[in-house]
Amino acid sequence: MTDAPAHHPIDPFDPAAINAAEGLEPVDPRFAHVLRVTAALNMVPLAIGASGFDALLIRHIEGPYGLVTALAWAVAILFVAVFPSRRARRWGYHMGADELRVARGWLFRTDTIVPFVRVQHIDVGQGPVERWFGLSHLIVHTSGTHNSTVTLPGLPAPLAAAMRETIRRHIQTDFA
Repeated sequence: MTDAPAHHPIDPFDPAAINAAEGLEPVDPRFAHVLRVTAALNMVPLAIGASGFDALLIRHIEGPYGLVTALAWAVAILFVAVFPSRRARRWGYHMGADELRVARGWLFRTDTIVPFVRVQHIDVGQGPVERWFGLSHLIVHTSGTHNSTVTLPGLPAPLAAAMRETIRRHIQTDFA
């Protein structure tokens, strides 16, 4: 009698388990920091604006002063402290011999497979916040119109460059 391995169901709330079960590599953990800094650059000015709105307008209409400020800062803290790490854990990728697979999301999960034969050109991009953390994003442009651009963020810069060169060599081999 052979012992069959026990089947453990995948926790649908654990993105690392989902990605591992699907054979996907996670993006670099520093990507959460990139998302956090970007969220702070976007949310803090909005929270400051809401505080100004609260200070100027609410007093004139005799509303509850501080409610808008507290709500705005609570939302800003949530978007800066909690959501970025959760978003980063939901990205995964796998580079096979002839295709790139990129999966992201939890509630609305997108799983894209790009065959190398469909690739038109490849870019490696790096914004200032990504550069600060030593990360890049790979942009794969394919033939067609719907979903013709696939972006994979959160890659260490040397890995993104190596992936670009691997795909480029494969394209040259296919068309040679």
